[in-house]
Amino acid sequence: MTTITIFGDGNMGQAIGGVLARGGASIQYLGSADAQARIEGDIVVLAVPYPALKQIAEGFADQLAGKTVVDITNPLDFSTFDSLVVPADGSAAAELQALLPESRVLKAFNTTFAATLVAGTVGGLKTTVLIAGDDTEAKQSLAAAVQAGGLDALDAGALSRARELEALGFLQLTLAVSEKVGWNAGFAVAR
Repeated sequence: MTTITIFGDGNMGQAIGGVLARGGASIQYLGSADAQARIEGDIVVLAVPYPALKQIAEGFADQLAGKTVVDITNPLDFSTFDSLVVPADGSAAAELQALLPESRVLKAFNTTFAATLVAGTVGGLKTTVLIAGDDTEAKQSLAAAVQAGGLDALDAGALSRARELEALGFLQLTLAVSEKVGWNAGFAVAR
């Protein structure tokens, strides 16, 4: 049985954990304050707000070396909801990869809401998790875990594509906050 560690047990952490557990994974939940905790999973999902990424990377760098680290954040200005807070040519995932050079960083889950992960559908179609990263094996491993949990997974390309995924997540969040769509809405991939 595969063990996956999830930092954060909020709506997204619980929804992601539920999907991965349905696929047969054992889930370990940790908080960013659990500085003495031992990371059990080979895949580690950071289901935390963007500002917490640096703290986790610095506090757990040794344990995260060699592991697949999944960034789900949408690094936007939550006080105004009018912009991303990373450089125009960068992403939160790229920043995380720079902090964790010995880890295989992926961007995933940031274009889905918790409700669409739990329901397994969005707009009548199966929920699709978009995955970006530079390590093919890491992407395939995460995709297999997502698919075992009943969702679709799609390789969105290199980690440099995280910028576009973050922009898509930003758009989706602003639409929900402005009540133009519900928190159970989202973008679906029709194939």
